[in-house]
Amino acid sequence: MNAPVIRHEQRQHQTLTPRLQQAVRLLQLSSLDFAQEVNQAMGNNPFLEPDEAEPGTPTVDGDHTPTPVDDTPAAPASAEGSAEAPADNSWEGESWSQYGATRRNNGSDSDFDFSDVTPAAQSLRDHLLAQSKWLTSSARDRTLMATIIDGLDEDGFLRMTLEELKGLSGLTPTPDDDEMAIALKLVQSLEPAGVGARDLRECLLLQLRDDNDPEKVSIHRLAQEIVVEHLDRLAMRDLTGLARSLGLPEHTVSQAAECIRRLQPRPGWRFGAANTRFVTPDVVVRKVRGEWTVVLNPAVVPKVRLNRMYADLFQSHRDARHSDLAAQLQEARWTVRNVEQRFATILRVAQAIVQRQRHFLDYGELAMKPLGLREIADELGLHESTVSRVTNNKYMATQLGVFELKYFFSRALATTSGGTCSATAIRGAIKDMIQEESPQEPLSDAHIARLLARQGLQVARRTVTKYRQMMRVPAYEMRRRKA
Repeated sequence: MNAPVIRHEQRQHQTLTPRLQQAVRLLQLSSLDFAQEVNQAMGNNPFLEPDEAEPGTPTVDGDHTPTPVDDTPAAPASAEGSAEAPADNSWEGESWSQYGATRRNNGSDSDFDFSDVTPAAQSLRDHLLAQSKWLTSSARDRTLMATIIDGLDEDGFLRMTLEELKGLSGLTPTPDDDEMAIALKLVQSLEPAGVGARDLRECLLLQLRDDNDPEKVSIHRLAQEIVVEHLDRLAMRDLTGLARSLGLPEHTVSQAAECIRRLQPRPGWRFGAANTRFVTPDVVVRKVRGEWTVVLNPAVVPKVRLNRMYADLFQSHRDARHSDLAAQLQEARWTVRNVEQRFATILRVAQAIVQRQRHFLDYGELAMKPLGLREIADELGLHESTVSRVTNNKYMATQLGVFELKYFFSRALATTSGGTCSATAIRGAIKDMIQEESPQEPLSDAHIARLLARQGLQVARRTVTKYRQMMRVPAYEMRRRKA
């Protein structure tokens, strides 16, 4: 039997120093997360303080001189990325209050104007519970109604079964099926019409039955029949085949279809605050003297610096007992330098992107060139992973909208002429074709592929389908409309 052997080996491996670890972490953060990180650092480190200098003014704290920035206004935009930058930063000014009101000098003791108070958006749950209190029903029924209302999703649909809701009511004895059915009917009688439905078909039927216009009784009955029996065919916009199946004139079926289209498939959508996400672009692109220029957005420029008074005081009284303060001072210097490095890297990458994609800024999506992370990395002398971190969750404001930096990267597709074209340009060409198609004769994916081939772009039909789905464009059968 072999005895165990102890062996020594020498190996080389790379490790990140604490400063580099912090630099990498700050670089990959979004603007919001970065601001939170810096604010937390200032709260925990006495040697850091906010930089109160005006945007665009260089500040010197003894250890560094931040790069001057252009006084460009901040431009919050939707995370989907297509809104234009506003003209000012008024949402950050003194006119803003937590109540959504303005402060005015109106001669009163208080400068708060109650006429401008904006009420909080009412939730669907509160809206329904307020109505249920006025129904002439028992306390037990109201409890069951509240249980069902709590089970509704944000669209107003009941995705849970009545059996699941029984145990959540907390009532003794446990409600039976008839009680739950009655409570559901009461909820479905509330406004907005269609609330409490368990699927789309039931939602539409509730709204049709709620409309008692005597002049439209026959159309509503036909609409109900279509919803119950032919909803799938209606979704395909096949009115000719639908009229043939029903044995009715096509114009009559068209009236019923139009009645259905006016219904609300998500009755709860208008209640509660809109869940809209906003981003602040890290860089702003503008055309100056015929050239595209990139500047840092002052809303995200470093607003932290070394507290020179505390640093000098510590240096003059430094001894071995203050090792923890020495570590905090060193960490503060790292933070300031890493913050500067973050913005310098973002600016360099953004400038390189704009230089490569200036035709996109001039002419739009069709002029987007193929671009890879490695090209930018090689040009700037950075690692490809660094460019990847910079382009994630960083945004650029342009005259065409606000885009994430990674939007400007796309793979190259070969053309019949021997050149290359970006996937973004092809998506733009597909979008233009669909926008210009005839509503009566929409283009199929195969037809679009043939049209692209005539332009020298060899794109498979399944690739067209993938790009169309990425743009959330329905299939051509769903886009067909009768004249």
